[in-house]
Amino acid sequence: MAEASTEYEHPLMKVYREQLNCGFPQVRDVFDDCMAEALSILSKEGVDAYLEAAGFLCRMGHGAEPVLAFLEKWPAVAEAVGEAALAPVMDGIRTMYKSPNGKAILPFLQTLAAAARRLRSAEQMQCYLDLILNFMARTTGSIHGIHQTFPSPGLPEFFRQIPLLLGQLSINGLKNWVEYGVRNYGDHPERQEDYFRLQSSDSRAVIQRERSGTLLIDHERKLDLYLRGLWRDSDHFVPYSLHFDILRKPVPYYDQLGIRLPDVYDDFAVPGSPLSISGLDRYRAVLAHIVGHKRWTTAVFADNLSPFQRMAVELLEDSRVEALAIREYPGLRRLFQALHPVPAESACDPKTASCLRHRLTMLSRAILDPAHSYKNPDIIEFAKRFHDLMAQGESGTQEMVDLAVAFGAKTRLQSDQLPNIHFPDTVVDYRDDNRQMWKFIEEGDEEEAFDQDRKVELTEELKGLPPRHYPEWDYTSQTYRPDWVSVYEALHPPGNAADIDRLLAKNDALAKRLKRLLDLLKPQDKVRIRYQEEGSELDLDVALRSLIDFKGGAMPDPRINMSHKTSGRDIAVMLLLDLSESLNEKVAGSEQTILELSQEAVSLLAWAIDQLGDPFAIGGFHSNTRHDVRYLHIKGYSEKWDDDVKGRLAAMDAQYSTRMGAAMRHAAHYLENQKADKKLMLILTDGEPADVDTKDGRTLIEDARRAVKELDTKGIYAYCINLDPKADEYVSDIFGKQYTVIDNIQRLPERLPELFMALTK
Repeated sequence: MAEASTEYEHPLMKVYREQLNCGFPQVRDVFDDCMAEALSILSKEGVDAYLEAAGFLCRMGHGAEPVLAFLEKWPAVAEAVGEAALAPVMDGIRTMYKSPNGKAILPFLQTLAAAARRLRSAEQMQCYLDLILNFMARTTGSIHGIHQTFPSPGLPEFFRQIPLLLGQLSINGLKNWVEYGVRNYGDHPERQEDYFRLQSSDSRAVIQRERSGTLLIDHERKLDLYLRGLWRDSDHFVPYSLHFDILRKPVPYYDQLGIRLPDVYDDFAVPGSPLSISGLDRYRAVLAHIVGHKRWTTAVFADNLSPFQRMAVELLEDSRVEALAIREYPGLRRLFQALHPVPAESACDPKTASCLRHRLTMLSRAILDPAHSYKNPDIIEFAKRFHDLMAQGESGTQEMVDLAVAFGAKTRLQSDQLPNIHFPDTVVDYRDDNRQMWKFIEEGDEEEAFDQDRKVELTEELKGLPPRHYPEWDYTSQTYRPDWVSVYEALHPPGNAADIDRLLAKNDALAKRLKRLLDLLKPQDKVRIRYQEEGSELDLDVALRSLIDFKGGAMPDPRINMSHKTSGRDIAVMLLLDLSESLNEKVAGSEQTILELSQEAVSLLAWAIDQLGDPFAIGGFHSNTRHDVRYLHIKGYSEKWDDDVKGRLAAMDAQYSTRMGAAMRHAAHYLENQKADKKLMLILTDGEPADVDTKDGRTLIEDARRAVKELDTKGIYAYCINLDPKADEYVSDIFGKQYTVIDNIQRLPERLPELFMALTK
């Protein structure tokens, strides 16, 4: 397949190969496909850095696997956290390479994309890399504390568990979990390995202890729908950690890259109340506030305002956008009031501390809560002035500036200049930092520079599509290996459609017998569809009514026809063909190969399904290691059974191995989107799942078994037709009772359509 992909080769592909300068055959086989994905995501500078990093990994002396993992994973990582993350990632790899921990590089790269999808920002990725390097430095053994000699026992296991860990912990929770393991098992290699493999009881206990709060990544889709459905906004979410920047204490904000949110929110206990606000509702409050600014705030000049005045403007503008949001969705008032602090009126002593923040927070609370208990006449007056302004309409940011200046002038105290500032109950943590509401004359009036389009212009269309990455089940650890398999899909090359017509003509007698059976299976229930402008026959009732209307001078209804459709059969079919090398073997007692008989059988089956009118698709697959699984589209659901499809079927070729689980998951990607009551996947194969990079024969059998379970949860019925006489030894492990073994392969053209009809009767 690698040769076929050069038909429409990108003009710079040869240059890219020379720039990579890597001689591993496995890398050459998938390089063009990896570059297709990279060119669609990375900038020109990003592509150069990508090839330079891959070249270093190739020359590192650890074989082809690290290069393959990097080439496949990095575009997805760059899309999730940005191209700039490559430099610190490569610094981390070089640090591992120079230490005894070189074997940890491969699991690090294999799980990097899964980690990036959970972290979702460059800042979070940097925290993750810092954590790794600290972990490695503290657990790598040395002789007399001078030369590092022994690799970290827990580091490779840590990387293998990262997808599971980041699925349950925030980055800070992960840091605490690692800290516990390093502190307690730093000098016990076996126990350290068990801890980071999640085999020890205290390892699992610490995870449970650190699993607090609501992780943004777990609810991102729900929040995205909330943002789109209620606020008609579709910004990206970029998480940050609240625990890695102790001094700056970041708060939510938005810019041209998206909305910045904490990676985790704990439930919020409302003071003085048994109620609590869930982490998900806290995210909703933040998003409502930020979208309010995006919709109603206009940037104003900050140059003529003092820092104190700006603080007052920001607070009143926050109150304004919340008031407008509450007008649109009144239920937000309860949420905002629960999260907004309630500063006690007498909490700040102006003789010893600056009370400006305290006064402003009291004003904000008084505006939000009409039932407030404050007695301060200035708070009461300006809360009323605020509501009077809002009663006139939406008001505007400039009106808030004027009101804030007036409030500052009337309530200003000499003690506001004191360095001792009163902070308790003044932090409204669901509000953003308001950076977007200010503009500065001294910085110039140039438009803000947004990121340039990062995609490289392609002068010619690249062959095929970027790979899809699928997990693979590891039965030894009972966990998934994330993004383990790369599936490359393409349209099958065309052939001569007349070859398939000759096969159908050869089986004309069988086709006639099948036709009689098919007629019994065809849906017999007719459903009448009335009120059609065009149809198969006249609807007399409607036609007479229209004629009466016409003669009475009224506008007649033109929908005087009706049509019919059949009902009672709603099945979508996916026929998945194993195209591995073993199909080239000849059938015992025949001059035909298994592939030729399969072509004959599939042609008859496709003809039969087409006669029934069921939507169906045909796909073929073979594999050459987990890095190179090929899925070939022979017929799509939207295509008719015509010469184009027959031509692809006639050109079927068999080569390489059988990584069945990945192919089934990819075929399910198309089948599950079909609107049908029953979804059937027929897998035609001549042997057990196997591949050249898998030594344990049970690995791919167990993965295929897991894939069948996954299909079942999606409402897809998987059924295997196996041509291997020894299939009984393994096929039931994969498909349970959902299989048939055809010992006499020469009867395949007859048996395959009959099996289909029996399954869909």
